[in-house]
Amino acid sequence: MKEINDLNMIRSQVRSNIGKDVIVEADKGRNKIVTNKGTISQVFPSLFTIKVTNEYDSERTISYTYSDILTSTVKLELC
Repeated sequence: MKEINDLNMIRSQVRSNIGKDVIVEADKGRNKIVTNKGTISQVFPSLFTIKVTNEYDSERTISYTYSDILTSTVKLELC
């Protein structure tokens, strides 16, 4: 039951920060950590999306689940 409450808390925190800039650190396995800077664009019941602009000025959308944050696979920091 604690995990459900934690997921609801993470979901509400992400929802309250829609449109804000964040730094995302995603663990891709085998000591590969990808760091991106973007804005939280949309929030859905099981995942959320972040719009990222890279050094070539191309914009892409990356989606993550709330359980990624719960298991520390993804870390979000507000800018």
